[in-house]
Parts: sequence; structure tokens; C-alpha cells
Amino acid sequence: MFRKIIIGLLLFAASFLNAAAQEKGRVVVVKDPKIDSLIAKRLELNKSTVPGKSIMVSGFRVQVFSGLDRQQVYAEQTKFKSRFPGTGTYITYTQPNYRLRVGDFRTRLEAEKFMNELKKYYSSMFIFSELIILR
Repeated sequence: MFRKIIIGLLLFAASFLNAAAQEKGRVVVVKDPKIDSLIAKRLELNKSTVPGKSIMVSGFRVQVFSGLDRQQVYAEQTKFKSRFPGTGTYITYTQPNYRLRVGDFRTRLEAEKFMNELKKYYSSMFIFSELIILR
């Protein structure tokens, strides 16, 4: 009998506390104020570029050329720079191929849009995910 009374009181107290803790349509977010300062610092880093120091983030580049001849890849880079002077070009070598990748795109969609512009100059292109320079 005593056990039933205690269990009943505990259930009543639990349901009362649960009902008091919940308010309909209201959410209370509790966060450390340091989170706001970290977000502000990150935004400031994204906005400002320090000379000599670049920020690398995950992004996309379009590969417009791949070949065995070093002279040919540099010639393609020169042609590309004359057509698209504001776009970054990057040459990499992975034995036995030289590769010319272009652009610093944050999203794949941006890279695909640029690839559509390149269709009249290049027949074979691919999009690669890699670290890009944030500008």
C-alpha cells in the first residue's frame, strides 16, 4: 500500500514537471557567447585577404587538358589565359601526364556553368573536387 502511494506521487510529480517544462510554440536556445565571436572571426577571415596568405577551402576545378607533352600543356595554358584572363590556371604533373585545371569554384554548379562557356574551345572536360584558393 505504501509502495503504491509513493509510485503515485512520483508519477504525479513527473507529469507536473514535464507539463511545466513545456510551453507550446516557444523554443529557448541556450548557447555560449563565445560561439558568436567565433562566427564573427570566421566571417572576417572570409572577407579579408592578407597579402601573402591565402585561404584554402574545398571546391571544384575544371580540367581542360591532359597530355604527355610539357610544352603542349604550357601552350594550352597560354591560350586559356588569353581567352579568360581573370580565371586561375593550375598545372599539375602525375606521371606520365600533365594536367591543366582552371577556376576556383565554390560549388559544382558554378563549375558546370563555366564548363558550358568552355565547350566551344575544349571537347573533353572534367570537373574535379579539390582545395581551391578563396578570393
